[in-house]
Amino acid sequence: ALLQHYFGTADLDRLDEAVIDAGRERVEVAFGTERDSGRRFALWIVLHALGAAPDPEKAFKNAADRKAAEDYAWAARRIGKL
Repeated sequence: ALLQHYFGTADLDRLDEAVIDAGRERVEVAFGTERDSGRRFALWIVLHALGAAPDPEKAFKNAADRKAAEDYAWAARRIGKL
């Protein structure tokens, strides 16, 4: 749903770089203004998948959210190595 909302499709492989950049910028703005921790975390995951996520230490003031982001990033790296 997030990909559809910010990029107009769930299939990012069909988009050119300019459209992806514009969508990424919209996600970054939403991440910066979102106050709900669950929605903010979901936006961070989209940014992480795009290689544009801020460091969890800077992105999350809440220790539990920061730890979840660190764990997610670790797991994503592990999956990427398979």
